[in-house]
Amino acid sequence: MRSVEAQLLHRPPGLTAADVVRHLTAIQAQDVPSALLAFRARSATLTPSGIEAAWQAREIVRTWGPRGTLHFVHADDLPWIHTLTSSDAAALRRLRQEGVTGDDLLPLAANALAGQGPLTKAELTERLSGRARGQGVVHLMALAAHHGLAVLGPSRAGKPTYVHAGDWLGAPVVPEPDRGKALKELAVRYRRAHHPATPEDLAAWSGLPLGEARAAWRTSAAQDPPEPGEPVLRLAPAFDEFLMGWRGRDGVLAPEHAAKVFPGGGVLRPVVLAGGTVAGVWSRKGAQVSVQPFGELPEEPVRAEIEDVRRFLSGR
Repeated sequence: MRSVEAQLLHRPPGLTAADVVRHLTAIQAQDVPSALLAFRARSATLTPSGIEAAWQAREIVRTWGPRGTLHFVHADDLPWIHTLTSSDAAALRRLRQEGVTGDDLLPLAANALAGQGPLTKAELTERLSGRARGQGVVHLMALAAHHGLAVLGPSRAGKPTYVHAGDWLGAPVVPEPDRGKALKELAVRYRRAHHPATPEDLAAWSGLPLGEARAAWRTSAAQDPPEPGEPVLRLAPAFDEFLMGWRGRDGVLAPEHAAKVFPGGGVLRPVVLAGGTVAGVWSRKGAQVSVQPFGELPEEPVRAEIEDVRRFLSGR
């Protein structure tokens, strides 16, 4: 069974937002509200404003990471993560589909961002003077990010922003030149936060070719699993690392309930984790939280988790 302790779901005291990100290596952040709730599931004291402060302080950074998906990562980890996860092939392909072409795309993106601070897509569209619109702007920013020139800034009125990496971080992101060193770091970090796991799990999570993931695995020593504690119940958000961090969901999600968690269309619903397995799904509308269990659940832990989600969403 997967270790909730390795995933910090036992909520050890005193963790900062930067601590949580650094331990997990990356927190999927395609959807920022869900990413914030992933912090809540691992800390009894973090608040949205505290996570935002870490983002504003450049301790954590939102950028394209494992699998080419947006993640929060620790600023100190950007160089080696960039070495292993950055490829501009997908961004270039999507830009061609959007009709954004030319041999000046990197300078175009960098010049639109330089010295401006975080900009929304609408603001960038204006600065690009018609060279890119709609999703073309997003893919242009992804191209810049894959070359270390851009990251995402804090959201503004619920909209993502993009910022020149040199302006936001003090310098563009320079990849770690020693790929072997980066691979070893990845394997050590992954094995620390994912137990039990295999090289195949690492490949699926990171997006690396299986052969390279196996080579990375061989450079890292097996780590003693965390001491198991008391069973915990958590309301984990959509796309939580506890489900996304392995190749499959065997052992944590019964097949008869899979369609309730993965209804199709790329949707992964928020889940109730009880004793390290998926025991239900949940949803929220404003501050109202609704739990749909797959079977009987203990009332008090469910009530406490609902109240804690409300606490978090209220900013307390």
